[in-house]
Amino acid sequence: MPLFNQSIRRKIVGIALGLIVLMLVTSILSMVMSSQVGILLDELTNRYIPAYGDLARANIRSLERAVALRRMVMMKMQSPTDEEAYAARLREFEDADRKIEQEAESARKHINAIIDDTRTPSDNAALARIETRIETAVIELRRDQNEDHAKLLKQIDAQQMTEARNTLEHIDALRDQFNQKIDAIRADMLKQVFVSTSQVIRHQRQAIIISGIVTVLAAVVGFAFALLVSSGITRPVRLLLAGTREVEAGRFDKAITVSTQDEIGELAAAFNRMIEQLRHNERIRETFGRYIDPKVVQGLIDRPEVAIDGQRRVMTIMFSDMSGFTSMSEGMTPRGLVKVMNHYFTVMSAPIRNNRGVIDKYIGDAIMSYWGPPFVEEDEQALLAGLTAIDMADEVPALQKQLPDLLGIRAMPVPCDLRIGIATGEVLTGSIGSELMMSFTVMGDAVNLASRLEAANKVYGTRILISQATAEAIGARLELREIDRLAVVGQSVPQPVFEVMGRAGAPNPPQESLRAYYAEGLAAYRACRFDEARSAFNAALESAPGDGPSRAMLARIAQFEANPPAADWNGAWRLESK
Repeated sequence: MPLFNQSIRRKIVGIALGLIVLMLVTSILSMVMSSQVGILLDELTNRYIPAYGDLARANIRSLERAVALRRMVMMKMQSPTDEEAYAARLREFEDADRKIEQEAESARKHINAIIDDTRTPSDNAALARIETRIETAVIELRRDQNEDHAKLLKQIDAQQMTEARNTLEHIDALRDQFNQKIDAIRADMLKQVFVSTSQVIRHQRQAIIISGIVTVLAAVVGFAFALLVSSGITRPVRLLLAGTREVEAGRFDKAITVSTQDEIGELAAAFNRMIEQLRHNERIRETFGRYIDPKVVQGLIDRPEVAIDGQRRVMTIMFSDMSGFTSMSEGMTPRGLVKVMNHYFTVMSAPIRNNRGVIDKYIGDAIMSYWGPPFVEEDEQALLAGLTAIDMADEVPALQKQLPDLLGIRAMPVPCDLRIGIATGEVLTGSIGSELMMSFTVMGDAVNLASRLEAANKVYGTRILISQATAEAIGARLELREIDRLAVVGQSVPQPVFEVMGRAGAPNPPQESLRAYYAEGLAAYRACRFDEARSAFNAALESAPGDGPSRAMLARIAQFEANPPAADWNGAWRLESK
C-alpha cells in the first residue's frame, strides 16, 4: 500500500491531518444542523407565535371596540349630553377599530412570511387558508358593522333608544361572529404553532442524534485509521525486536520481513544484512572452531591485543598420549586409521571441554591442552586439569571395547592405554608463527615438563603424573601420592612428581595401604635403606598387585645394589630420554 511506503514523519502527519479533517467535518455538520434548528426556532419565535399573538389581540381589540361603543351610547343617553366625554369615547372606538385591522394585517404578514420562506418545511396550504380567512373575516366585519355603526349613531342622536338597542344587539352579534371566526382561526394557527414546535424539537433531536452518530463514526474511523497506520509502524518494530532477541540468543537463521519502505523498513533491511554478516561470521567461527578451540576464537575476538602482544601467565598444561598406538597403526589402512583417531580424539576431547579446558593442538595421537586465565580462574586451573585427567582415564575401558569394532577385528593385537602429564608454571601465551600462518599457543618450561611427565608414565607404569606445583595447587581436593623426585630432560633441578589416584575420598582400603607402604618405601629408598625399601614396596605390591611405581622402584633398588649410588646422592632420579 502507498500509505505504508511513506516515511514515519509523513505517517504521523497523515494521522494528524486525517483526524483534523474528521473533526472539521463533524464540526461543520453540527454547525449546519444547528443552523437549521436555529432557522426553525427563529421562525417559531418571530413568526408563528407573533401571528398567533396578533390574532389573540384582534379578539381583545374587538372587545375593546364593543366596550367603547357602549360607552359612547351611554354618553349620548345622559342628560345633558357630555359631548366632550362622547368625543373621547369615539376616539377610543375608532382607535380600537383601527387596531383590529392592524392586528389582522400583522398576523397576515407573519403568515405570508412563513409561506414565502423556502428554508422551512411549513404547511403552506394550511397557512394560506388561514391568511385568507383572516382577510375575509376582517372584510366581512368591516362591511357589516360600518352600516350598523352609522345607523346606531343616528338613532342615538334621534333619541330612538329602542331601535338603538336593537341595532346594538345586532352589532354585538356581528362582533360575536367575528370573534368566533377569529377563535377558529386562532385554533388552526395554534395547531400550526404546535406543528412548528414539533418540527423544532424533532430537528433538534435529529441534530443531537446525527451529531452523536457522526462523532462516534469519526472517532471509529479515526481510531481505525490510526490503528492501521500505527500497526504498520509497530508491527515491523515488533518483528525487529523479535529478531533482536533471536540474535541475542545466538540464532542467526531468521531474517525479518521488510514490509515498509520507511525508516523502520530501512532499519529492518540493515538488520537483515547484519544477520547475514553475523551468520557468515558464525560459519567462519564454527569452521575455525574445528581447527582452533572455540574459547580461543572468542577470546581473540574479545581481546585481540592478547594475540598481538602476548602475555606471561601461570597456567596448567596437560599432555595426553595413547600408548600402543604406533604398533596398532602399522597394519591399518589410512581410512581406518583416520576413523580410529577421530573417534579417539572425540572421546578424549569431551572431558577437556567439559572441564573448561582449551585444546591447543593434536600432535599425532597426543593432545595438548591447558587451563588458566582468562578462560578459568588461576586458583581452579590445576584442579580442573586433574579432574579432566580422571575423566579421560575413566573413558579408557569403554574405548578399549570400542576399538575392535571400529577396526573390524575380534581383539586388539596390542593393548592400548592412556598416559597423561600435567605441569603448572609460568608460560608465554600469544600468537606464534610466521606472517603467513600463526597459532595461538603457550610456550615455556611448564609445557616441556608436562610433555616429559607424560612420557615418564612409561617408566613408572602410571597413567597420570603431575608436577609439584600442580600437586600443591590441588592440595587435598584430589587423592595424590608422591612417586619420585625426578629430573626430566631439559631440567637440572629435580622436583617431586605425583600420581593422581582419584577424586577426594575415592581411594578404597587397598589403595590407602598402597599409598602408606609406598610412602614408607620411598622414604627408605631416599635414605639408601634399600632392604627396608624393598620390604615396603613388596608390601605395596601385595596391597595392589601390578602397581607400576612399586615395580619400578624395586627394579631400581636391584640396580643400586649392583651399582650403589654416589655418597652425595640425594634420592633423585634423572631421565636421560624424552
